[in-house]
Amino acid sequence: MSIVIVGMLDEREEALRIIKGCIEKRGHKTCLIDITVGTGAIIPTLEPDVHFRELMELGAQRTQSGAATAIMTEGLKDKVAALHRAGELQAIIAITGMTGALITLPAMKELPFGIPKLLISGATTMPVHAGQFANFFALRDITVMHTVVDTVGMNALVRSLAVNGANAICGMVEGEGFSLKEEKPSIAITEFGFCDKGAHYIREILGTDYEFVSIHATGVGDKAAIDLVPQGIFKAFIDLVPGAFAEHLLGGNRGVAGPGRLDLASRLKIPYIFCPGGFDIISCGPVERKDRDDPLWTSRKLSERKLYLQDPARVQARMNAEETRQVAIAAAERLNAYQWKGRVKVVLPLKGFSSLSVEGGPLHEPSIDIVFPATLRRHLDPAIDVMEVDTDINSPVFAKAVADALMRAFKAAA
Repeated sequence: MSIVIVGMLDEREEALRIIKGCIEKRGHKTCLIDITVGTGAIIPTLEPDVHFRELMELGAQRTQSGAATAIMTEGLKDKVAALHRAGELQAIIAITGMTGALITLPAMKELPFGIPKLLISGATTMPVHAGQFANFFALRDITVMHTVVDTVGMNALVRSLAVNGANAICGMVEGEGFSLKEEKPSIAITEFGFCDKGAHYIREILGTDYEFVSIHATGVGDKAAIDLVPQGIFKAFIDLVPGAFAEHLLGGNRGVAGPGRLDLASRLKIPYIFCPGGFDIISCGPVERKDRDDPLWTSRKLSERKLYLQDPARVQARMNAEETRQVAIAAAERLNAYQWKGRVKVVLPLKGFSSLSVEGGPLHEPSIDIVFPATLRRHLDPAIDVMEVDTDINSPVFAKAVADALMRAFKAAA
């Protein structure tokens, strides 16, 4: 097996040579892949194991685009995937600028969780491209070494980056191996800070028999859920905090997961437990948006509502009754589309969907909270079980109800 090294030889030959030499000095085989898409005016002396022309030929078969970067992206994806299938890829490291990062990341994204992936680049910190890069970093365990400076040519800083990167990827490979094979059946659970106690109690009740994988439901984490859950890794999915779905409908910050947030388990036979965590708030920070005629703040008149200011960057606004009704109807429509309704269980806490809306909380509005269960029941298919619990989502009593619902769902799924 080899450590795959990726980069443009016409721009970064010196750095690639150092990375290759350091890795081989530590006793590992390498496979150098050239992703040059330039004019060919600079001719490198280092010979790659995979020439850029081979990648262009592969990529041309997979895309109708005439753009060299698009063709190279597809070619690299195809080559890296083939190396992995053949058992010849142990890890992957790339040193790039912006173009190289956008060519390399799709190939890294194709590799399974646990295979070491390291990108040495200064491009990923550009705020204007944050959303684009999040589509990769939200879904895969890709390590980024920020370069601060550009990595063309050679100097003491670039040499340090190349050596550190080579040693880092070797360390990942040489470290104690592990297997993704589960010791206990795995269950996915979504949570965030306002429902963390509820998630803790659920893990406490079920942790003896199941291993929990927590998914941070802050929008980016919800994108990871959409990617991970359908892969067959989990025996069940406890969706404690599907609030990103509401945020997509209403325009909140956590809505980046998109309209398919509640569809991700609709064709799976595994038990699905739906709870309304986060269906009481709209994430609308940073706070200065309220003074800048921000469309979300003005269209929903958020300044007139109860607000919770965690810090200047994070602000939560209380959902109103009409928004709650809208979200409940849309959630029911999504749940009604689930193919295996017998293994879908809905568990509703009647005294708060987060720590913010419980009695004494800054966003306590019980007259709004009751709108959700009433509306959901009216629109939900009777084939889907609903349990209402007279407590809040962070209560041990609610956690017990979720655990009971899961057991019933397992029986239905069987």
